[in-house]
Amino acid sequence: MSTVTDLGLQVLPANWVEITLTLLHRALDWRPATPFYYGWLILFTGALGTFVATTLAGVVFGGIQGLISEEMNWSRSAIGITAAAGVWGSGLIAPFIGRLADRHGPRWLMPIGTVVLGGCLYALGGVTTIWQFFLFAVIGRAISQPLLIGLVPRTVAVNFFDRRRNLALAFSGLFRPFTSAINIQIISNVAVARGWRTSFRYLGVVSLVLSIPLIIVVRRRPEDIGLLPDGAAPIDSSTMENRAGGSRIPPRPATTQVDWTAKEVMKTRTFWLIALTSLVSVTAGSGIGFNMVPYFHESANLSTPQAAGVLSVSTFLSLASLGWGALADKFTPRLCIIAAMAGATMATLYLLTVSNLATAYLFGVGWGLVSAGSDILIYMVLAQYFGRNAYGTISGMLRPFEAGGLGLGMTLGTLSYDLTRSYKWLILGSVAAHAVAAVLVFLAKQPAEPQRASR
Repeated sequence: MSTVTDLGLQVLPANWVEITLTLLHRALDWRPATPFYYGWLILFTGALGTFVATTLAGVVFGGIQGLISEEMNWSRSAIGITAAAGVWGSGLIAPFIGRLADRHGPRWLMPIGTVVLGGCLYALGGVTTIWQFFLFAVIGRAISQPLLIGLVPRTVAVNFFDRRRNLALAFSGLFRPFTSAINIQIISNVAVARGWRTSFRYLGVVSLVLSIPLIIVVRRRPEDIGLLPDGAAPIDSSTMENRAGGSRIPPRPATTQVDWTAKEVMKTRTFWLIALTSLVSVTAGSGIGFNMVPYFHESANLSTPQAAGVLSVSTFLSLASLGWGALADKFTPRLCIIAAMAGATMATLYLLTVSNLATAYLFGVGWGLVSAGSDILIYMVLAQYFGRNAYGTISGMLRPFEAGGLGLGMTLGTLSYDLTRSYKWLILGSVAAHAVAAVLVFLAKQPAEPQRASR
């Protein structure tokens, strides 16, 4: 055996290890050529991860909660608490994920998310007890949300775009509701036809497969691959301008924004007002979104597929987030949030009058238009106020408030139904919360630049 091994080593070149590592390095460095700015390819490839991650997000997960509850004889509040725990878990790890995203980039973070999520989804298809369901749902949600839906994709958008940052963030915000609208149709129809277990298993396999394009395409920052944000032309000596005395200086950059550190941000009153805005508004929105399908089913006598159809229309109208991005460029993200909160208040009040399929669709249209910008506009404010260098870390600090709101909304909504057998108090509470959020963000004005010692 040793003789065969020795002969094999003699056939290999002396530097075969170095050659192998070089080939591996080249393979990992390879990226597809594009006729457009590479940042757009990364942004839209990230949407694949967002698609599978929405399986455990509130809207999609909530859409099949009735089927799970009926088969397993579990209360809806138990399922709601499970969903909430996953969200809270994502809030706990988000600050750490944010630091990793700033330091090492998203290239390996996003595939890790799809692998963990895929395993958890497949395992959910075989659960027999509530603790098993709780374990896999919480782990899958806690890991996938920051890596595939929120924090990391937004950090990609901020790092790769400057002048088009609000548009890029609007697209990243669009992916979650848009892919949710597709996912809820897939998971609800497969669940009705073949069972909710089968739908989880199918999506688990899809999640594992999608790790491959994420590894190939995603990069950390444009500068790492010889590009600049927005695809701007690199500055070289030929573009330097001569000045009196023979000195040469580069052209002015597109922006002169000051990049804050995370410590500086946490000392501002503005950040905490933004955080409270996120907590209150997300609590209101998640309570409505998570319970929309069962509410329509019971209050308007819609079938589960019909109610899911209304929800899909609402989420497809997340295309309006692109409009919110354009409005944010014109009027500032902060003013747009105030408008979105006012619209959400009126839409939620209208929900009390929904009694048939037509009025349900009318609500779905209104809710989709106003809720499209609510989440992503807050992250536009962060980028506008505090810059990009520590954006992942700053977003990670905000995530516990957003996660707290998501979990509270789902928990309080299902709990209020279990206690009162009605969604009335959930709706009225959501109306009040949206109004409070509008006041909070009105007070969150841009802070003065940090005072730093000169070096």
